Amino acid sequence: MQDILETCCGLDVHKDTVVACLLKGNIGEEPTKTIRTFSTLLAGLDELKAWLEAENCRHVAMESTGVYWQPVYNVLEEAFDGSMVLIVANARHMKNVPGKKTDMKDAEWIANLLRAGLLEGSFIPSKPIRELRNLTRYRKSIIEEIASQKNRIEKHLQSCGFKLSTFLTDIFGVSGRAIMDHLCRYGKITAREVETLVKGRAKCKLPEIKQAVNGKMDVHQREFLKLLLGWLDQHYEHLRQVEQKLEEKLNQYQRQLEQLDGIPGIDKTAAAAILAEIGIDMSRFKTAEHICSWAGLSPGNNESAGKKSPLVPPTATPI
Repeated sequence: MQDILETCCGLDVHKDTVVACLLKGNIGEEPTKTIRTFSTLLAGLDELKAWLEAENCRHVAMESTGVYWQPVYNVLEEAFDGSMVLIVANARHMKNVPGKKTDMKDAEWIANLLRAGLLEGSFIPSKPIRELRNLTRYRKSIIEEIASQKNRIEKHLQSCGFKLSTFLTDIFGVSGRAIMDHLCRYGKITAREVETLVKGRAKCKLPEIKQAVNGKMDVHQREFLKLLLGWLDQHYEHLRQVEQKLEEKLNQYQRQLEQLDGIPGIDKTAAAAILAEIGIDMSRFKTAEHICSWAGLSPGNNESAGKKSPLVPPTATPI
């Protein structure tokens, strides 16, 4: 391997510790090696940052190991007033040489690869985009939880003999929710009460709905339905708060959102998710093919001696 950096550092990141291997020396000569271990607590990461700045080390590389690399990256990206070159490399690209494996050897191997310019960093968007990504991914998880809770409520109603979903397209609409709230209070509902609670187009199915709710809940069933609906309401409120924060973050990207929203099949929600995943700086992706590979949409082509191996995961992994 031909060296291209005089000073660089490889980090082997774990849950509680970071092992750093610093290499310093003229190109073409054997570098001086210094290995130190730091805590992943904030004080330890600040100590790591101060040490690298004192050694004038402006090139650092680490593996993308779970989420453990993220606090390290957040601290070091501010080193040298934000000018430090940080590479978060896919672990498959830096497999260690065969032999005895230790944290020190891992850190040294990463440093050697970095010194020779053999590491290609994963795509790490800017901090504002990472913050936006946190919100869009969290919103998706909340929506999935809400859908799961709706299924629980539907199963509970079915187990109690109430067949609302047979005749109501959305049992969580105005009419369905009014009937469920009434059941929470009284455990049963009369035909006349159904007529006062059903609204809109659902009124054309009044006879069927009256038959679907012709049952009775005991005290436990009524209280359990109340608990389920209370959980659902809390998550609706939480979703509203997340979407409010998301709107605040998206205000500075209105032009990009409008451009994405103008593509057939992409609405505002999808546009926000795309923006949060790839950012607005397309220079980070060399070609359209490169971004497709990053997104996992390009199958690998691995052929040797006329034989193709099974498909492997994409070479670049979204972080």
